[in-house]
Amino acid sequence: MPNNHPTLFERIGGKQMIAEVVDDFYGRVLADPELKPFFRKASVDKLRSMQREFFGVALDGPITYTGKPLSHVHHGRGITKHHFTLFVDHLLDTLRDRGINDQDVTDIINRISTYANEITGDISSAG
Repeated sequence: MPNNHPTLFERIGGKQMIAEVVDDFYGRVLADPELKPFFRKASVDKLRSMQREFFGVALDGPITYTGKPLSHVHHGRGITKHHFTLFVDHLLDTLRDRGINDQDVTDIINRISTYANEITGDISSAG
């Protein structure tokens, strides 16, 4: 029996909405004085491309993530829980400004938050 419930990826508008969210979101992140230094040496185009893939996979889209594991990409970067919270706050504001409904925003934030330990390197809390 097929599952007729749309995925979170589908509910928010698929690839097009993810692309718009990522572009808006990184505009905010790169303007944040506490987060900008983490991206000083990054290719913004590659960063956005990888983030689109990551969000697509995290939201159950028909996407393949081709990047390195999150724990490897973020290892040794000095990213703290505070930085992760700032990052998520920018995502929250972006999603709301894009008109995504409150339940979907909550679901997205909950999913992304499950990656906090991989990104901050706090493997003692992973589980």
